[in-house]
Amino acid sequence: MEQLIEKIKEKNAVIGVIGLGYVGLPLALAFAHKFRVIGFDIKEATIRNLSDGHSHIIDIPDERLNEGIRHNFHPTHNEQDLKTCDFIIICVPTPLTAEKDPDLDYIKKTCSTIAALLNHGKFIILESTTYPGTTDEVVVPILEQSGLVAGSDFGVAYSPERIDPGNRSYTVETIPKIVGGINPLCTKICAALYTEVVTNVITVKDARTAEAVKMVENIFRNVNIALVNELALIFEKMEIDTWEVIAAASTKPYGFMPFLPGPGLGGHCIPLDPFYMSYKAKKFGFIPRFIDTAAEINDFMKMHVINLAEQGLHRCGRPLFGAQVTIIGLSYKKNIDDTRESPSIKIIEEFINLGSRVRVYDPFVRKITTSSGEIASEPTFDSAVWESDCLVFLVDHDQFRALDLSSIVQQMRSPVIVDCKNLFTPSDAYVYLGLGKGSPSFSAK
Repeated sequence: MEQLIEKIKEKNAVIGVIGLGYVGLPLALAFAHKFRVIGFDIKEATIRNLSDGHSHIIDIPDERLNEGIRHNFHPTHNEQDLKTCDFIIICVPTPLTAEKDPDLDYIKKTCSTIAALLNHGKFIILESTTYPGTTDEVVVPILEQSGLVAGSDFGVAYSPERIDPGNRSYTVETIPKIVGGINPLCTKICAALYTEVVTNVITVKDARTAEAVKMVENIFRNVNIALVNELALIFEKMEIDTWEVIAAASTKPYGFMPFLPGPGLGGHCIPLDPFYMSYKAKKFGFIPRFIDTAAEINDFMKMHVINLAEQGLHRCGRPLFGAQVTIIGLSYKKNIDDTRESPSIKIIEEFINLGSRVRVYDPFVRKITTSSGEIASEPTFDSAVWESDCLVFLVDHDQFRALDLSSIVQQMRSPVIVDCKNLFTPSDAYVYLGLGKGSPSFSAK
């Protein structure tokens, strides 16, 4: 495999990227600045759109995609095109089952596809988020069904994806990259490849350690968000504004890192990774109570949003059943169109289950899929709020902060505002319930 380092230095290596979503497409285009890149995805429609120069990722404008296509990026849904690749990077989803156990089917199927194409000298890198041990215990055995031996006949490493959709300050190229191979040579080769496109590559002992790094990063955030969510629930009862408390605590120049409460967690990593780690911990006979409790608290916040809406409607003499509720903000974080694991999905489903009539609006999202079917975003904000009984703001898109609620509530039937992201200030013009803010008379911004 040593010849791969020479290929990297001479820019003769061919890079394959499997899975052209939020992780794979930006990565493929980053490598395309220096290498020939084969981008593979099983979705023919995705490949057709990419080939026509249309990006489905908000962080990748069409201009950047077309520049890549004109040079070194070649999207395909023909797996045989991967035969020419020296490196194949796996960027496929790792969801949960209905029982919240790890679902590694995408990884397994991808590895089986690669095994059928594998030959001496190729190098396989897994980027999909997963529990420690996946590379050694799942990926390698499937690849070795080719009859070749991992670590000598072909290389294997793990390098966790670090993508923050919508973040223009930190990109694939500028976010430090963790690399861990199944042996020192694999670590060396993998690091050499990523060094060509990433400014800072950090090597760790092995693939298992690299997998653990990703778990720690996201469980750290999950647990701390759960902490502030629990505090928000407590402070509501104590008539204390959680947001003001956190802002003040953040002035401490050491020993404190601010996390903010919200209606639940979304995105592919933070809501899912704790369950991956919990599953693996139990395999070692350990019950991860702290991790499981944090996930339970964060999940409860969706129901708390329903409770706040019900309280507000009750003040107006309206029941939740039959009320016109408008959900404002569908993505899992601000200023993006990504609805993966968004808390808005379960919140919408619960309102519908309780008999509410639901409209939705998000300037970035055209529609959202729920257990009740697809729901299209209203074409305008005004059409979304017209004659609504309750507006539920789940996301702090920048443009929402400029809204004038005093004029908006004049279009509503019942002026109930549920503010989950500290967007607004209480007023006598409407019934205001802020997540973590207590009653309006005690709220401050």
